[in-house]
Amino acid sequence: MILLGPYLVATTLLVVAGVAKAGRPGDTARALRLPPGLVRGAAGAEALLGAGALLWPHPPLAGAVALSYLGFAGFVALARRRGGALASCGCFGTVDTPPTRLHLLVDLALAGSALAVALASRGGAGGGGRSLMGLLGREPWAGVPLVASSLLAAGLVYLALGALARLGAVRGELAR
Repeated sequence: MILLGPYLVATTLLVVAGVAKAGRPGDTARALRLPPGLVRGAAGAEALLGAGALLWPHPPLAGAVALSYLGFAGFVALARRRGGALASCGCFGTVDTPPTRLHLLVDLALAGSALAVALASRGGAGGGGRSLMGLLGREPWAGVPLVASSLLAAGLVYLALGALARLGAVRGELAR
């Protein structure tokens, strides 16, 4: 399956972000101007989509992941246009996670990887009827290096879009 590693990053981040927003919906609710209860429900759906698409990378689920990331990219672009340096997108349920250009590019790249998985699975190249475990079984060493590197990449993306983005925003404010 092409782009399985980035797809694992995309689905893992959906689970992490969904769980985080479900636990702390306030920033996302303010960013979207929605009631916290609605954000909590949508975040739960996001986490379930991520988990389902992770375990069963079938074309409809991979396509839904791609659409999710395209929606996130649209929201980040809108938040960047409307907000200041410390405007929060609330993506990980944390205070002041600023929407950066990097965030936009990551969302678009992850959407592309999910779309590639959906299209490869449709054509039979990705093993559309297989589970994640079946796909990993085809990888060297049962996919352990792929999973480990994907988890590391997901952690680095989480840091880049969260803590490092906040530090960059503070640095920008101090420079003014």
